[in-house]
Amino acid sequence: MPLSKPSRTGRPRSTEADTAILVATRAALVDLGWSRLTMGDVAARAGVAKTTLYRRWSHKNELVVDAVAVLFDELELPDRGSLSADIEGVVLQFAALLARPETKTALMAVVAESISDEALRARIRSAIVDRQKRLVTIGRERAQARGELPLEDDPETSARHTDLIFDVVAGAVVHRALVSAEPVDEEWAREFTLLLCTGLSAPAQPPPV
Repeated sequence: MPLSKPSRTGRPRSTEADTAILVATRAALVDLGWSRLTMGDVAARAGVAKTTLYRRWSHKNELVVDAVAVLFDELELPDRGSLSADIEGVVLQFAALLARPETKTALMAVVAESISDEALRARIRSAIVDRQKRLVTIGRERAQARGELPLEDDPETSARHTDLIFDVVAGAVVHRALVSAEPVDEEWAREFTLLLCTGLSAPAQPPPV
């Protein structure tokens, strides 16, 4: 495949170089941690000049967020036939992604660093959070087409519900996997999905035999 043409906005000219840099960034984070990671180290690992790296990313904050965002872009929501099956599937897929050392290290690093960096928080929202809300939108539209969820005519209400669903699912899985360090297995995913779909007032379901 031919290399892409240079971009005036500093986007990567080569898909191969871009991929190598992001892979090197995640590897450096696992080996060195946030504080010791430098742009020079990433460039050396990726086999590119530092000028090549700086044409794409002006600061390591931006670089690390993009390296994490690529991993989250791997998440998919295939049609599993029902809303509950879709939720269970994406929860387990998300947990498997968080279990990877490069994802865990990179995500924890950028979240910790963003506490005192508003620009970094904004980049996390745009590059990771807002992009992954697409999964909620897909899942809701699919469930509405099946008749499992009511249609919503008000775009603002629909957007608020999408945000809330994303916060609940992502927050629960991240807390369970990274903060509590507890397993996100099929049983947990099933119980979480039941609670999400039916609410706190629903009767408890007996465990599977």
